[in-house]
Amino acid sequence: MAEHQTDALLALVLKQLDDDQAQDIVTIDLEGKSSIADHMVIVSGRSTRQVASMAQKLAETLKQNGYGPVKLEGLPAADWVLLDAGDVVVHLFRPEVRSFYNLERMWAFGDTPDKAIGRA
Repeated sequence: MAEHQTDALLALVLKQLDDDQAQDIVTIDLEGKSSIADHMVIVSGRSTRQVASMAQKLAETLKQNGYGPVKLEGLPAADWVLLDAGDVVVHLFRPEVRSFYNLERMWAFGDTPDKAIGRA
């Protein structure tokens, strides 16, 4: 995917998550760190119901905008749902599960604070 398409995909993901009231949105630039994706987005939901709803709505939004179908893993339990949209990978967690796995720390190695962008 071209860089401007990846940026548009990331912007769409972040907008949909913000619209769905995702909490503690963090974006990690994976360029040069991994070949799995260009960006990783990590968010929390207040409950398994919200996590599942956010994941399903995001998958539908991406499909409607020509980025799908995407791969979803972790439903219906929805403690941790992984959405793979190609160049953008999204992890949606319940807060307790997110703090246990602490993906931000694992993937932000070597970054200066401005490389791992946090949004509230």
